[in-house]
Amino acid sequence: MKKIILGRTNHSVSKISLGTWSFGGSNKTGNISVGWSNQNKSDSKSALIKAWEKEINHWDTADVYGDGLCESIIGDIWKTVPRDNIFLATKVGWDKGAYSHWYHPEQILKNTERSLKNLKTDYVDLIYLHHCNFGKNDEYFDSALEILQDFKASGKTRFIGLSDWSCKKIMKFVSRCNPDVVQPLRNLMDDSYEESGLKAHVEKHNLGVCFFSPLKHGFLTGKYRKVPKFQDGDHRSQISEFRNIELIKKMRENKKKLESRFSNIDNPVLHGLINSLLIDSKTGCVLLGQRNEEQVNIAASIKSSISSEDADWVKSIYQN
Repeated sequence: MKKIILGRTNHSVSKISLGTWSFGGSNKTGNISVGWSNQNKSDSKSALIKAWEKEINHWDTADVYGDGLCESIIGDIWKTVPRDNIFLATKVGWDKGAYSHWYHPEQILKNTERSLKNLKTDYVDLIYLHHCNFGKNDEYFDSALEILQDFKASGKTRFIGLSDWSCKKIMKFVSRCNPDVVQPLRNLMDDSYEESGLKAHVEKHNLGVCFFSPLKHGFLTGKYRKVPKFQDGDHRSQISEFRNIELIKKMRENKKKLESRFSNIDNPVLHGLINSLLIDSKTGCVLLGQRNEEQVNIAASIKSSISSEDADWVKSIYQN
């Protein structure tokens, strides 16, 4: 597995890393589906062990994935996987608890400590502020950051990160936060990384960057033939592209184009989608949501480079 240096953390992590959102299973916040259906603990544990065997050494989770379930599954894996072999990241900020805002100080303090207990570790390598909604007047930002800084000062995390679905929102707070790593949404259909100024900021300050949803939750792979029906608790039911039959057909056509252009490469679709996304990011990795052992094996087999010409072509068929 090809490694990159995750910016100023100076840690070597797998270019294709492991996102574990799905390990939390189906889940809801109020009436909103926020999880993934059809996931079981056995597959999750097998995926973790296989990832370690394949040298996928960067694992990303969060306190709210399955309301702690995902973290607990990872915590149980240290019986097999040496903890110091893994660059472990978690997040805090999407659990309000009994409070009126996600970043209420008492809730953050509670959940950061809970994460360590669930993960059965004395420290995480990286902890993110999970989103950039800090109140109507950003009144929760300073206290939220201070708590993570105290967490770092006490040795409970090595690095601090900032995440959001919007690159523009990350840019609003990135200078004040001064994170070591940023985690924006980025794929070939949702890409404001350069336009927002975040790419330039990352490069200027040598930040690590971890792109989440590089396959748009699997939509870009062209595996769907019709509008899918997701179970209750699966967040994909709320994504409009999955209900657009014309876009689904286009993804099928793009899949055929990738298979034709990269016919001499194993897993040509993932090769094109992942490598064309990473070609402009020396300190970047993707968080690919490998849900089982088979998907880990596929991720580990993806070729690690692409020509500029091929990358431009891949981008063109998804962005036009």
